[in-house]
Amino acid sequence: MPESPASGPVRKRGRYRRRLRSRIIVSFVLLGFCLTALFAFATNWARMRVENQLVEDVMNRNIDEYARRYYLDPTRNPDLPVQQIKAYFYPSDKFERVREERPEWAALPNGNHNVSGIDEQGQPFAYRLAVRKADDAWFFLAYDMTESTRVEQQLKRALFLSVIVFSLLSWVLGWWSASRVMRPVSDLAARLRAYRGGNQHPQPLAPRFPDDEVGQLAEALDDYSARLTEVVQRDREFNADVSHELRTPLAVIRGATELLLSRPGLDDKMQQRLQRIQRAEQQCSDLIGSLLLLSRNERGQGSSNVARVGEQLLESHRAQLGGKPLELVLEGNRELVIDAPEAALSVALGNLIGNAVKYSQEGEVRVRVLDDAVEVIDNGPGLSEEDAASLFQRGYRGTHAGHSQGGGIGLSIVRRLCALYGWQVQIRPGDMRGVVATLTFVPG
Repeated sequence: MPESPASGPVRKRGRYRRRLRSRIIVSFVLLGFCLTALFAFATNWARMRVENQLVEDVMNRNIDEYARRYYLDPTRNPDLPVQQIKAYFYPSDKFERVREERPEWAALPNGNHNVSGIDEQGQPFAYRLAVRKADDAWFFLAYDMTESTRVEQQLKRALFLSVIVFSLLSWVLGWWSASRVMRPVSDLAARLRAYRGGNQHPQPLAPRFPDDEVGQLAEALDDYSARLTEVVQRDREFNADVSHELRTPLAVIRGATELLLSRPGLDDKMQQRLQRIQRAEQQCSDLIGSLLLLSRNERGQGSSNVARVGEQLLESHRAQLGGKPLELVLEGNRELVIDAPEAALSVALGNLIGNAVKYSQEGEVRVRVLDDAVEVIDNGPGLSEEDAASLFQRGYRGTHAGHSQGGGIGLSIVRRLCALYGWQVQIRPGDMRGVVATLTFVPG
């Protein structure tokens, strides 16, 4: 029996996708943040570079001037005209004193150095130290950078605050822009959701929108809607024509068969053939009714006794065994009634029983009615992995089909009926051999 463990339609859980409005807002925020952060970084870097260059230039000129004045008159401590700068001079006989009192200065080479720390009062300090060491004298020039460091910290805080403020402004601007940009799209989506089909043609969308990208989308949707409406109309007309043209000859066949069966003196062979024609007509009528309901995606009205329908189907197949050593058995709950017309149940259950009878050459086919389901158990060749993967696909014929008749659409119809009525169909290998097909009736 070419069937696989499959059930009703399974909805795959898609990955979460962020709304287009949110993506626009995030883009604005990222753009504002990146530009503001880049500007803040560039501002701070330029300030530090200019300040360092200016301070180094001042320090170099002043320490050179300090050394020049000292060599002009070594007996006098030269004065510097620059505030915030303190000059220190140590002749060669005081080198050891420097190493004891200011070991960090004594270890520095010639050049400009940054020095920072905490003073005796616990206050932070920072200064730039220019060092010029000669064989006969050491010159140190200290430029107080404490106030400049404090200003630098304030500037960094201001720049950080500006990044936050401009990021928030970017969020507000992005939200406003996204609202204006997405309003036509949201309006278009709302109008599409509001239309639920029916016999009336949908109102054109393009005249309601400006001639922009959204207007072009609305125009394309109008064109698609017109073509889709035309297809649906042709489908409805075709269904109506099929329903009329097929039901009429079937009604003639039914009437003629009933008339012939009512005639007295029929031999057994003729009566069996007429009954077979009668069952075939009923199956054809049920199939046509179910297919028309599927095409309209509508549930038929009525209720069905599962055991009675199963017995009718088994009786029909018994008449077609043709000497095959196969026993057809019905067992289980005789009172199970479902909310569905007999035509739909007959088509769904009939396909499962028909496959079981077709692929079982001997033994038995057992139809077991449970409290909320019906099982069809056969002694056929079983279920291959290839069949299990493709069983309910339209047009698929199992590996054991051989040259048997059939287009491979029976189980596809069963699957569609299950989706329409909320049932579930499952096919699995039997315990010893064969296949077990389960049709579960889910209330609701």
